[in-house]
Amino acid sequence: MEYQQLREKYTEFIYHSFKIETEENKICITYDMEIKGLASFHPTFAMPCPKGSHIMDTALFRTAVFSLGMVELISYWKISCAPHVTVECGSLDEYQIQWWKKLYFNGLGEFFYKNHISTSMDECMDLRSTGGAIEGMACTQTYTGNLIPVGGGKDSFVTLHLLEPYRKENCAFIINHIISAVNAAHAAGYQEGKDLLIVERTLDPAMLELNQKGYLNGHTPFSAMAAFASYLTAIVWQRKYITLSNEASANESTIKGSSVNHQYSKTFAFEQDFNQYAKRYLTDEIHYFSLLRPLSELQIAGIFTKLKKYLPVFRSCNVGQKKGIWCGHCAKCLFVCIMMSAYLAPDEVIAIFGRDMLNDPEMRQLFQQLSGILDDKPFECVGTRDEVNTAICMSIRGMKEKGREIPLLYQEYQKSKYYAFYQNRSVDMLAYNEENDLPDEYAQLVQKELRNNA
Repeated sequence: MEYQQLREKYTEFIYHSFKIETEENKICITYDMEIKGLASFHPTFAMPCPKGSHIMDTALFRTAVFSLGMVELISYWKISCAPHVTVECGSLDEYQIQWWKKLYFNGLGEFFYKNHISTSMDECMDLRSTGGAIEGMACTQTYTGNLIPVGGGKDSFVTLHLLEPYRKENCAFIINHIISAVNAAHAAGYQEGKDLLIVERTLDPAMLELNQKGYLNGHTPFSAMAAFASYLTAIVWQRKYITLSNEASANESTIKGSSVNHQYSKTFAFEQDFNQYAKRYLTDEIHYFSLLRPLSELQIAGIFTKLKKYLPVFRSCNVGQKKGIWCGHCAKCLFVCIMMSAYLAPDEVIAIFGRDMLNDPEMRQLFQQLSGILDDKPFECVGTRDEVNTAICMSIRGMKEKGREIPLLYQEYQKSKYYAFYQNRSVDMLAYNEENDLPDEYAQLVQKELRNNA
């Protein structure tokens, strides 16, 4: 269905309310949202809580629940892109209105691009609130330790490894029971009922039904939702730091020469915006930052490949996520394969993925997108073009030095202008990107690890 036609037919989106219920050691949240004249939506969020906790009665918790709803609504708004958005269950000042519109617009950059929608931050929606201030008890509690959002990839394992000195105060955090993430947490020694917190988020089936009928669909800023979900969890479990695993590479745009970025809500810009918002409207006692922000994907891979016990366990493939496997055919699998090839022997790389992607001609287009031979990167969480080219050339040099056969895709790459430019490049393991928000003690931890791996 056409963007303009939908906006003209369904003019209003309403965030009506949120409901908080408690069960034994569990908090359940249900949201009520509506595209007027089309459908109502009731997404849910459930999380474990300490026995006897009364945190759900506080204004801080309720405001964090409201805020999570503000980021959840974008998944439902995009169905028709209603020009008017009304928030009935809380109040928004002008700073908040502009903050949310910025997140929605930039976080939907890929959605707008793929659906051929030309709009601006001001044009895409009029956002207003009609509700009052959120009420509740004052929250007086102390915060310690790390809440560590865990995926199944190499980045999570490097963060878990770096935070071993703080192990007693750490909690791992996972949204939904994704097998690759759960396996990663278990491999690092985190267990449910102890120091592994798994929250459950559901999407309303009505959204999926409308997608199948041809209403607008596409990528939303999942990491922004994860930011508010982890923050809510940090409040309940009194964790001072939400310690992410986003690297400097996330800042690069996906579409060359544009601001369209598949990873917008993983960027340092969003990280800064989120902290400003949280400290202004929630609490200044919780700090959200990425431990790996000073590092490149190639540095992270260099650290990770020395953590040999995790090589058989890690998984980054979104296609195979639910089964905990590498599909071996997608851009993410190929990207990680290239990173691994810079440090590991070909047989070790093939053993990880279960197939030889670098000798597969069907991977040629993805390879050219990743390396920059084709302009636009795949819409995936992958590193920069510079990192990919450096990794390829490090791998080729290593193969030549050991007399190994160069795989098909690398043979073809050697004929490109990129090989001439990058062939002598290597990773600088001591490089440290100062554009980060690490507390001093964590910065020292990362720099020590870099020295140990240089």
